[in-house]
Amino acid sequence: MSDERVRAVERVADRLRTEILSGIRPAGSALREEQIAAELDVSRHTVRTALSALVAERLAVSSPYRGVRVTTFGEAEVRELQQLRLALESEAVRLLEERGDWTVEVTAPIDAAIDEMERVGRDGGDWVEVERAHAHVHLALVSAARSGRITASYEALMTELSLLLLHMRPVFESRDLASEHRQLLRDVRERGAEAVREHISASTVQLLGLRDEERPRVEPR
Repeated sequence: MSDERVRAVERVADRLRTEILSGIRPAGSALREEQIAAELDVSRHTVRTALSALVAERLAVSSPYRGVRVTTFGEAEVRELQQLRLALESEAVRLLEERGDWTVEVTAPIDAAIDEMERVGRDGGDWVEVERAHAHVHLALVSAARSGRITASYEALMTELSLLLLHMRPVFESRDLASEHRQLLRDVRERGAEAVREHISASTVQLLGLRDEERPRVEPR
């Protein structure tokens, strides 16, 4: 594949990824090669390659006779994704506990991410900004374990997690979001992985409840 074509595929994939994660292309909506090619003035082959990348990221699914569609989440998918998230976050915290490594150097990136979350909430950021700040807090916690493999696995999960929360259509009450996560950090330092399990279990209950309710006010966890 030529460099020019690689760049074209990346541009199309970036455009579609942004539209999916901002809700412009909603859950279950069709991603039709011909339509997208016309909209973006590129070849269908370029679109097909970009769609394959989105399928690999789990932002879209491809099925016979239905083509490619934006991913939707059923109860099983919600539970599986949260279980994987729990496994990664709790193992990262376990490694931190094992080392007893809660120095300022380790916690400073987490505190900085929480500060940014507080700023976004104070400034009335939109959902995408709120969720991005929220995701960075949890990534900072995982990264503190200094395990390259765990961090890489969590980074690979972040896009799908953002899509999950977008599809649940919560309305975030962000005023207390930073203080909630400062408390989570304190709880993690005191009780370790058990605090992570409680936090993510509560999140799972909220997400499953959102599938049956209409736009309740919840906090992302």
